[in-house]
Amino acid sequence: MAGSSKQNTDRAIDIRQLRVLRGPNYYAYEPCIHMVVDIGALEELPTDQLPGFTEQLLAALPGLADHQCSRGRDGGFVERLNEGTWAGHVTEHVALELQRTAGHEITRGKTRSTGETGVYNVIFAYLDETVGTLAGKLAVRLVNHLIQPTADPEFDFEAEHEAFLLTSQRVAFGPSTQAILEEAISRDIPWQRLNSASLVQLGHGVHAKRIRATMTSVTSSLAVDIASDKELTNRLLLAAGLPVPQSEVVRSVDGAVAAAGRIGYPVVVKPLDGNHGRGVAINLADADAVRAAYPEADRQSRRGNVIVESFITGRDYRCLVIGGNIVAIAERVPAHVIGDGTHTVEQLVELTNADPRRGVGHEKVLTRIEIDERAIELVAAQGFSMDSVPPAGEMVKLALTGNMSTGGISIDRTFEAHPDNIDIAEEAARVVGLDIAGIDFLCPDITQPVRETGGGICEVNAAPGFRMHTHPTVGEPQYVAKPVVDLLFPPGSSSRIPIIAVTGTNGKTTTSRMIAHIFKSLGRKVGMTSTDGVVIDDRLVIRADASGPRSARMVLQNPRVDLAVFEVARGGILREGLGYSRNDVAVVLNVAPDHLGLRGIDTIEQLAKVKQVVVEAVPRSGAAVLNADDELVASMRRACSGEVVWFSIQPNNRRIADHCRRGGKAVILEPSELGDLIVLVHGRRRMPLAYTHLLPATFNGKAMFNVQNTMAAAAAAYVVGAPLHDIRAGLRSFTPSYYQAPGRMNLTEVNGTKVIVDYCHNAPGMAALGDFVDKFFDEGTGFERPQKVGVIATAGDRRDDDMRDLGREAAKHFDVMIVREDANLRGRKPGETADLIVEGAQSAGADGRVKELEVVLNEIDATRAAVRRANPGDLVVLCVDRARDVWDELQTIGQVAQAGASSEDSES
Repeated sequence: MAGSSKQNTDRAIDIRQLRVLRGPNYYAYEPCIHMVVDIGALEELPTDQLPGFTEQLLAALPGLADHQCSRGRDGGFVERLNEGTWAGHVTEHVALELQRTAGHEITRGKTRSTGETGVYNVIFAYLDETVGTLAGKLAVRLVNHLIQPTADPEFDFEAEHEAFLLTSQRVAFGPSTQAILEEAISRDIPWQRLNSASLVQLGHGVHAKRIRATMTSVTSSLAVDIASDKELTNRLLLAAGLPVPQSEVVRSVDGAVAAAGRIGYPVVVKPLDGNHGRGVAINLADADAVRAAYPEADRQSRRGNVIVESFITGRDYRCLVIGGNIVAIAERVPAHVIGDGTHTVEQLVELTNADPRRGVGHEKVLTRIEIDERAIELVAAQGFSMDSVPPAGEMVKLALTGNMSTGGISIDRTFEAHPDNIDIAEEAARVVGLDIAGIDFLCPDITQPVRETGGGICEVNAAPGFRMHTHPTVGEPQYVAKPVVDLLFPPGSSSRIPIIAVTGTNGKTTTSRMIAHIFKSLGRKVGMTSTDGVVIDDRLVIRADASGPRSARMVLQNPRVDLAVFEVARGGILREGLGYSRNDVAVVLNVAPDHLGLRGIDTIEQLAKVKQVVVEAVPRSGAAVLNADDELVASMRRACSGEVVWFSIQPNNRRIADHCRRGGKAVILEPSELGDLIVLVHGRRRMPLAYTHLLPATFNGKAMFNVQNTMAAAAAAYVVGAPLHDIRAGLRSFTPSYYQAPGRMNLTEVNGTKVIVDYCHNAPGMAALGDFVDKFFDEGTGFERPQKVGVIATAGDRRDDDMRDLGREAAKHFDVMIVREDANLRGRKPGETADLIVEGAQSAGADGRVKELEVVLNEIDATRAAVRRANPGDLVVLCVDRARDVWDELQTIGQVAQAGASSEDSES
């Protein structure tokens, strides 16, 4: 097949890549699965040329008939199938439909060519990344099987689909967690799943709260312990004057029988610290019944304690108390069937379980009824067997307790309870100390006061389930998640922290550090990510390249952070998306050729589209700070939903003049007799910030790239709300020292030689750095022109032409070039990268000034060679990979030289 990297001659789809994109990304505004698929010979076989394919596909997944596709109407996708569409497009729709069969109602997807014949980008949304990933893989297997059954003869779609659904149910949130999340999402509260279970963070940074099912960050651990100890709970409630059954704690069968005798039959036997009704036996009328019930209660008790309490007759009610107030009441009816005079008890159970609302565990609104020995015994106690046919209308109980987890049903009684009963339930939650409590009432009628009719509180539950309230079998659902979110985020409170995202080809790290420094000076607890690592409140907590989405999520999880500054790299966006939903400010510095030819990004226009993702993630209330001097960056203004703030070093920029005339904001550079002045313009207001030569990062205004970075940082700080005098103070106190900005224009002196350590690694960056090198020495410093020595390198995953361009550009600015290589060659052979840079330097011709060219592959050896080559008064520029190692080596060289000089002085 022409253009393909492999000859895929069979009719099969091959998944080349599959990745989960979390947050806005290159392909979509929202999280999605990205698959790169090679359809091989199917490129020549659209679906209209595959006999029987459409019919078999619709038989396997009938829901596909509802897909609208690009037609915008139900059945549009089927029309495309009949007209002829390609296997990649089919895979997209199958993946969406598989997720829909798991209860994930999503419709967003698209399939686009990669530019390589037969290879496609298949993009589809997901709600849970595990489910989305499995759906993509199963979709490919199903399409392959329908097209070529012999390729995988053991493939059984029904079995595979069932396994997929079971996995989906296992990883899904329970109904209680899901209800809280849906409420949070409706309020635009961000969330992150912190484990594979139900631990979830709501909000960002200093505003973050956590939930685990219906336990929250404000739930008292002591209150949970009290609620787990039923005997202690009863004692506290009794001391508060609340109606509770008489009870005793026992540790043996004989002790249980003795306690039942003292309390008086009938009694209830249950584990002291159990849950979900497990091990509970009620209405035990004699010692034999107690002896029979005790072993199961003991088995379900975590600490071996069993409670015996008086049996209260009546109906079972669950009162849900949140924040001290009753928000829902449900009557729980034990698992049962109703006779119809035709079917046996066993058949009635099967018919009841056929209700689509019933599932395994908590996956659906009702739980399947399980027949075990206790259920059979209970049926027998009512005068039936499992093969008996109960009379029409007669109820046959299959469980004694009304828990939903054992197959019970719920009836909403929220607005029927007597005020006295409401007061009792609310007081019980306060006595135990729970913010969210499930109060179990047993009484004849919740509409009558229990103090008069008899009954009382039989249990207080921490982390009560919401399912019986949000999805009652009978009655209106109650929106119980609302008061939970109100408890965590009272009206008017914040859930988000300001996020500033900085991207561009060059200058990202320096600009990010400048912004963080300004807000640190304001007393903010700043979380910052960059290629240097993760910094929390000015402390480096992780030393690594942290310019990706995982590091961003780490910052947003930190409970100290009240403002985030993220360096956003191209690789992270393509690999995983932004990792968060939106940023309040997007800063785009520049777009230049770098990293091209990687991950399908082959042109500078495509690279600009990648970096534009941060601009697309700006909300209406946010802003994009854009370089007006870079046309690729300037064009991103159309993708911004918020306001645009320009910065420019070019005088009389017409775009900025028109923008500010309409009330817009910009940061400009104005020449004056005293030097270049950075001015912030807001409509007609002109606010001077600082002269460039007074800012340490600009090296007396000579480092124009840092002038641009400074202007971008000032603009970002201004739109977030930093006062002007604090912006000025922050910029004046920010220095490009190794300790404040390691590897970014760090200036030191070694043996009388000026040495600059910088991370420059591409031709556009070298052009900017070279302009600074050319200006470094003031005119008239002496009759001898100082020598300029450069150590040059780049990463091995750049294109050959990019490496040659770097060498050619460096040759224009340095007298001596020493070419080295990174420790990680990124797939290149030793010396290959260096040879390409040398080749570029040698091609500079008349434009070049380099007179000496040397290759020293090891970075530390190259550093030593450069310092040896230089004389006092010269300039050495080290383009580094491992800034820390190079800096340490420079200090060592300086200390050794100083020690030698001291030794000579003492001898003389």
